[in-house]
Amino acid sequence: MPVDEPLFRIVRGAPTAEEVAALVGALLARSRPAAPPSPAPASAWARSGRPAGTGHLPGPGAWRASGLPN
Repeated sequence: MPVDEPLFRIVRGAPTAEEVAALVGALLARSRPAAPPSPAPASAWARSGRPAGTGHLPGPGAWRASGLPN
């Protein structure tokens, strides 16, 4: 495509400079890739009451310690 050729052309109507600027702005905004959505924070319902990896080791008194708060 030659450099002198316009990227787009308005075929009907007589737009004002502001209308053309709004059209160009909309086309530029639409042509940019969308930003990836940020991950949603986990709700209190989804989180476990006890963090992973805090399991108790087997041994004397392990059954009693498993019911105690950490």
